[in-house]
Amino acid sequence: MTPPPLKSALGALLLCALSVSSVAGAERLTVFAAASLTDAFSELGRAFDARTGHTTTFQFAGSQTLRTQLQNGARADVFASANSAQFTPLVQAGLIGPGQNFVRNRLTVIAPKNSPRVGTLADLVRPGLKLVIADAAVPAGEYTRRMLAAIDRAGTYGPDFSALFLKNVVSQEPNVRQVALKVQLGEADAAVVYSTDVTPALKESVRVVPLPSRFNQTAAYPIGVVDRAGSPQAARSFVQYVLSAQGQKIMRKWGFLSPQ
Repeated sequence: MTPPPLKSALGALLLCALSVSSVAGAERLTVFAAASLTDAFSELGRAFDARTGHTTTFQFAGSQTLRTQLQNGARADVFASANSAQFTPLVQAGLIGPGQNFVRNRLTVIAPKNSPRVGTLADLVRPGLKLVIADAAVPAGEYTRRMLAAIDRAGTYGPDFSALFLKNVVSQEPNVRQVALKVQLGEADAAVVYSTDVTPALKESVRVVPLPSRFNQTAAYPIGVVDRAGSPQAARSFVQYVLSAQGQKIMRKWGFLSPQ
């Protein structure tokens, strides 16, 4: 009969072996993701790592910046873009596999919480107002310009609304989080961001200006595995987790809409 101390030692060795096996199967994963995904993906990444044992590192920036980095040889395992315009060229170049949309987003207008200068869309074209938007190359900037075109077509605020709006723009930022920050710091009277950018922390210093749904734009976000992924299996697991019920629950918590 094995003495109790030996049994304890054997048990400890077995637990140690299992632990080593788990660590051996863990991989390091790099995810390039649109800046608007910062909060949601940070939480999702922690959940994914806890579930799989992997270590996920994120690089958040404007989708156009991340696309350029990948085209110039930057190493990543997964790319999540805020639009197909920055994703499809990578697929066509053979740098990333076919992607699939995993969430949608919508635009919103924000203004400093205690400022009375902006109450409606009509106020955005008042002379002297300071507006901040994303650069035209940024997905949020592209959607903003689509919004302006829709307002012009409707004629509700006059045929030259977009021209007057753009005349008030004092800064065009390289990613949408920088746009929101300008309003949070009181450096702008209003800005156009995604609805998901109005995080609990941001709500303390900004308020939402009503944007009629007929002028709003829907942003579809694709995700895919980079062709030269260093950890392709872990990359596929991450994409699957984002699309899973658990992953989608986290995305909805941060205000994103389902992909369909």
